[in-house]
Amino acid sequence: MLKSVKTGLGLACVLAVMAGCSSNDTKTDGQVEVDEPVTETAVETTDFETTEPAVPLENVVYFDFDQSLLKPQTRELLIRHADRMRAATGSVRLEGHADELGTREYNLALGERRANAVRDFLVLQGVDAANLEVISYGEERPAQMGSNESARTMNRRVVIN
Repeated sequence: MLKSVKTGLGLACVLAVMAGCSSNDTKTDGQVEVDEPVTETAVETTDFETTEPAVPLENVVYFDFDQSLLKPQTRELLIRHADRMRAATGSVRLEGHADELGTREYNLALGERRANAVRDFLVLQGVDAANLEVISYGEERPAQMGSNESARTMNRRVVIN
């Protein structure tokens, strides 16, 4: 019974806060401001067969230290890449990279895991797996030379070519 009373009080507090947040703004002369009605506007779609070049997308996906998990902002970028890849023909190379920390063998495996993570996400978005080539360069092709954290951050990546 005590648990249900606590739950009820918690719910009442949340509702009170939400009710206080939902009040209308008032103008300085005491009049209540009324929201303008929302009207729908037409959205222009882009056809892939037009002669205008498509807006280039960022082709580098970055990873955290010793990780091959995709970040949320990375997923948004990869969804846009997948949309274009489904409409296009030809193969795409996914090049996995790592920073210089760790052994050469470990970094090659980490670069491959990162490239496979990108490939798997693109395949889930409907891209044909036969059009995706995975390769790992490990630490062998750094984007930025140096042994500091900013250089290492730039080297933990997958390049989409």
